[in-house]
Amino acid sequence: MTKQDVLLQSNLPLPPFIKGKVRDTYTLDDHLLIVASDRISAFDVVLPCGIPAKGAVLTQLSAFWFEKTQQVIPNHMVEVVSENTDLTAYADGANMSDFLRDIVGRSMIVKRAERLAVECVARGFLAGSGWAEYKKQGTVCGVNLPAGLQESEQLPEPIFTPTTKADTGHDMPMTFTEVQNQFGAEMAQKLKDTTLALYNFARDYARTRGFIIADTKMEFGIRNGELILIDELLTPDSSRFWDVNLYKAGQAQDSFDKQPVRDWLENSGWDKAPPAPMLPENVISETAQRYVTAFERLSGRKLA
Repeated sequence: MTKQDVLLQSNLPLPPFIKGKVRDTYTLDDHLLIVASDRISAFDVVLPCGIPAKGAVLTQLSAFWFEKTQQVIPNHMVEVVSENTDLTAYADGANMSDFLRDIVGRSMIVKRAERLAVECVARGFLAGSGWAEYKKQGTVCGVNLPAGLQESEQLPEPIFTPTTKADTGHDMPMTFTEVQNQFGAEMAQKLKDTTLALYNFARDYARTRGFIIADTKMEFGIRNGELILIDELLTPDSSRFWDVNLYKAGQAQDSFDKQPVRDWLENSGWDKAPPAPMLPENVISETAQRYVTAFERLSGRKLA
């Protein structure tokens, strides 16, 4: 496997479990191996180029948050793949010594769980699609908010705005009643309470590192009858991170994510239908720097 394979394909000699826009997941008996590539998508289309170090950031930042939030809820993480990882301990015959070097730092071994088909979104600030809806209707995902709020303003209290979990295309907003109907009242309340507890914990911590977490989304699963946190957690792909010192309500904020990619594509004349155009080198490098900066400032660690 070459570096380009890791970047765009992540083809490994293991049984495939699922291939996503960014992550490729493989079966390891009772565990899964999640490989975060450097692929990037925008407007639901995977671009023909990657963002260097993006996969490592997604894996290592998720691991940081999984470790930090274990007191809130258990999660599916077992370990981040390192040079010392023995995959045969998780699956007979999984000898991947020839491939291990290329997936170190960007891959995670996790416990299997039954995924709940809902994206659990917590919003603490008025931004993105939430701001667009609020301007028209005074609501965000059907949640009534006070009149007179500005773009990017902090909400009186964080709100839970779940969406469907779509394998392809757009996730669609769900009401809390729809979540109750799908999962039962008790589980729906637990999803809401846990999502907001995780957001509040992360929001308060991120402030100490110079970041505002405007909103974030997370996923949950059931393992051995217990609700656990799965997928990724509080990364630039799943959250809006704003610099505390640059924040100013009443306008759009500069985010530590793929904003340079979205901005360039919006101005490129692309019709947002596949295939997507190749990004310029300066956009790729600027985006990569934002991902790495988000990781290093939040974790206090250098990216491995």
